[in-house]
Amino acid sequence: MSAHTDTIVAVATAPGRGGIGVLRLSGPQAGAIAARIAGTLPPPRQATLRHFRDVRGEVIDQGLLLYFPAPHSFTGEDVVELQGHGSPMALQLLQQACCAIGARAARPGEFSERAFLNNRIDLAQAEAIADLIDAASAQAARAAQRSLDGELSRRVQQLAESLIQLRMYVEGALDFSDEDVDWLGDQHLSAQLGAAQAQLAQLQREAAQGRRLREGLNIALTGRPNVGKSTLLNRLAGADVAIVTEIAGTTRDVLREHLNLRGLPITLIDTAGLRDSEDPVEREGIRRARLALEQAELALFIRDARETFSDEDQQLMATLPAQLPRLIVHNKIDLAGLPPQRCERQAGVELFISAVSGQGLDLLIEALHRFAGLQDGAESAFSARSRHLEALARCQHHLDQAAARLQDRQLPELAAEELRLALEALGEITGRFGSEDLLGRIFASFCIGK
Repeated sequence: MSAHTDTIVAVATAPGRGGIGVLRLSGPQAGAIAARIAGTLPPPRQATLRHFRDVRGEVIDQGLLLYFPAPHSFTGEDVVELQGHGSPMALQLLQQACCAIGARAARPGEFSERAFLNNRIDLAQAEAIADLIDAASAQAARAAQRSLDGELSRRVQQLAESLIQLRMYVEGALDFSDEDVDWLGDQHLSAQLGAAQAQLAQLQREAAQGRRLREGLNIALTGRPNVGKSTLLNRLAGADVAIVTEIAGTTRDVLREHLNLRGLPITLIDTAGLRDSEDPVEREGIRRARLALEQAELALFIRDARETFSDEDQQLMATLPAQLPRLIVHNKIDLAGLPPQRCERQAGVELFISAVSGQGLDLLIEALHRFAGLQDGAESAFSARSRHLEALARCQHHLDQAAARLQDRQLPELAAEELRLALEALGEITGRFGSEDLLGRIFASFCIGK
């Protein structure tokens, strides 16, 4: 338990007028302050109708008073909620009254921070609260709720237990290294290590899927000029956000549009058509297009369905970043007289669509969902953040290093150290290990009152 001696107060409902406004107190003086404002405290967790008064005894509002004594509250401290009308002025007067009696205004995320410090929730669950508030789709909201329920934390803990068993075995083998037994060459150890690596790989895949639901995909539209990139952007956005003309090279700068495609948030990046140009402005647009491709997670290579796949197309495809996944999109099937379709060929998935008529757009959206891991209506088991993926990547690095040390039987002490570092990386996800600077940055991004 953290020893907070101050009591904090904040409005827990969104700014502006509304039917209901909630003021939240947490800390050792929460009950006493609420008693000064609303009279005697009601029984725990029973809503009671009260008048709320300022320090002079004048009525500010009327509403429900709820009392949650420690440790059975969200923060693990005494918590009181005053639920009145959603008047910004009434809520401001109530907060001023609380501060006059002895509370102080809470910092952003301080209620969740206290819940974390008092072991009511771990760090991944605390972040899930913010993710649930910010969810832009039903899928993202459900994934955030699963993380808040502890799904991500449970998966991390299961992997941690596997690594602890490995570490115990390796360190135990070091204690008996003078015996004529090759403990580190045991098949059981090799099987355990392989199982842990597979467990980690699965967790990384699901966390990446959860991160995409929360943060979305960066998708770049690329290809030769005048193949319909801007038309496709406008069609998916449902508005004329990009200029479309018959003149090749109209797009000179990088355009970004944030969209939600059936629950999948994406940032669609329209880039200048790739070609050799003598126009200095167009050349700058092409340079920026290549920078955008370096930062994208997926490229939609757009081409004209009326034309054969030319050497120029092949050359442009070859200039894309080698690690960048791509979908080939044959546009303008309305002019080519072709039906919408999805083909899987040696070069990858190819889609036939019309950005003008909308034919085949369902196939494109389905392909994007597949890439994000949401095919066939599947949903992420939990929400995740980029920092979680970074921690899992560090865990993988140390686990791979441990496997290499064990395989060559050289310096097994270093294998044990690598396993310790892998565990430490996992601990950063739930907050078992982490710097105060990291915690400060995470909770500072929360809403005030959470």
